[in-house]
Amino acid sequence: VTEKKTLQNKAVKSALKTQIKKFLTAVESGNKEEATKLYPETVSAIDAAASKGVIHKNNANNRKAKLAKKLDGMGA
Repeated sequence: VTEKKTLQNKAVKSALKTQIKKFLTAVESGNKEEATKLYPETVSAIDAAASKGVIHKNNANNRKAKLAKKLDGMGA
C-alpha cells in the first residue's frame, strides 16, 4: 500500500513540477500571452496536488503567490 501511494504521489509531484517549469519557461522567454494562458492551468495543478495531500496547502499558496508575482512582473 505504501509503495503504491508513494508512486501515485511521485507521479502527481512530477506532473506538477513539469507544469510549473512550462509556466516559468514562458515567463523567462517574455511570452506574456503564453504565460497568461498557462497560469490558470498551473494554479489548478498546484491546487490538485494540495487537495490530494501531496503538498501542504500553505506550500501550495506560497507557490501560487510566487507564480502570480512573476506573472505580474511581466506587466500582464
